[in-house]
Parts: sequence; structure tokens; C-alpha cells
Amino acid sequence: SGFEAASANFDPTELDAVRLDGRRVLVTGANSGIGLVCCKELAKRGAEVHMVCRNLQRGEAARAELLRSTSNANCNIQLHQLDMAKPRNVGDFARKFATQHDRLDILINNAGCMVNELTVDSDGLETNFATNTLGTFILTECLLPILKKSSDPRVIVVSSGGMLVEKLNSSDPMLVKARTHFDGTMVYAQNKRQQVVLCELWAHSHPEIVFASMHPGWADTPAVASSMPNFHRRMQGRLRSPEQGADTAVWLALTPNVKSFENGSFFQGK
Repeated sequence: SGFEAASANFDPTELDAVRLDGRRVLVTGANSGIGLVCCKELAKRGAEVHMVCRNLQRGEAARAELLRSTSNANCNIQLHQLDMAKPRNVGDFARKFATQHDRLDILINNAGCMVNELTVDSDGLETNFATNTLGTFILTECLLPILKKSSDPRVIVVSSGGMLVEKLNSSDPMLVKARTHFDGTMVYAQNKRQQVVLCELWAHSHPEIVFASMHPGWADTPAVASSMPNFHRRMQGRLRSPEQGADTAVWLALTPNVKSFENGSFFQGK
């Protein structure tokens, strides 16, 4: 499989001794799929994990699952409800979080969506752009001050190799101008390109923080099933598991060798 090929040169023992005791992690889109796996892997290594979820009921169920499954009896897992598609709410949440915590060690920007119908909010923001790009930008920007208080701060963005089919469109970032047909797949790819560019810009402006974007591969997650039902049905049994999809993000959060790579890099596989 593609996952096995990408993992062929990886040393599985590299992370064996890595612990996150005393480190604080925030993960968006944390109640299922890749986000949930990231929370589980980091919590079991001792991290204080903050789960950011849009749906409170699903978030509570996911948190309960994590508490049951982790081998860390003293794990600290906290839940926060937030809709990443609402920029003002994202800013309010992040600023409040920054006043309540002295530092943040790892931020995993995983929340995302691919809405195939054109939907625009009262501020004129297209839903995919608001969630994938603007929400990620606002959250990260507002948390930079407490990330800089960490001895080893890292920001990881779950992007997509789909960004390779889209050049950055700086004149029409939401891809809604002069279009007769709305293509959610194209908009999603543009959003993912925007995320990669944001990581590069942040790395240049804030070199004391490690920034990385990554491609999870095509994973069998609820998000893929809901946004691409026909693709999900055709590829059933050939998609990566959520654990495989989260693999590179978890590695970026844990590896002691992260600074051997150029800051702001895009990782297609660890």
C-alpha cells in the first residue's frame, strides 16, 4: 500500500522513549478520525490534551472513549466546543484560552470540511474557506503568544496532497468570483494550498516555533465518508485507517528530530 511504501524507511523505535508529561496540546476536529487518533496517541504519552469539537455531544462521547482507552490513569483531557467556521467565535475562544493558560506546546490544526454546495454566511464568507483557512489562521495567530512560551513549540496543520492541483489564488481566495459552477473539490484543494502557504509564512515570521503541514493520505474517516460518499464507497477497503492517516501528524508532534527539517515544510509522508 501507499502507507507501507511511505513508511519503509521509518525507524519505528524513534518515538519509543518520547514522553509528553507536562506538555499541553490542543487539537481541533478532535472528536473523530485523525483528530481523535492524535488525541489518543498524545494523551497516552502523558500530554494534557485539549479537544476542540464543533458538536458537544460527539465531543463528550469521544472524550469518554479516550479516557477509557488510554493507559495513562492520570490523563488530563479537556473538551471545548467551537465551530471553526465562525471567525469571531474562533478569535474569542483562542484569546480566552491564551489568558487561561501560561503556554501551549503543540497545536494540531486538524478541523476541516469539504462542502460541495456553495454556502455563504452573513459576512460573505464561503463555508470551506471560513473553516479550513480563516479559522485555522485566526486560531493560530491568537495562540502564537502562548506557543512562544513553550520550550519546544510546534504547530502542525493537517493539509492534503490535493493542494498540489491548485496554485495559490491570491486574488480570489474563496474561488467564488466569476464562476458559473461551484466545485467543492477545487475549493478544498485551494484551501489546502492556502494552509501550506500559511505554514511557510509563519515559519519565516516566527522561527522560534516549528511549523509543519502534512498530507494524511486518503483515510477512511467520517469526514471523507460524508463529503465524498461516492469516492468513499468505491474505495472501501483500500483507504488508510484513521491511525495511518494520523501517523505523520503524530510523528511531527513527537519526533526529537523535527528541527532537522526546514521550518514550514510540507510532509507527504514521514
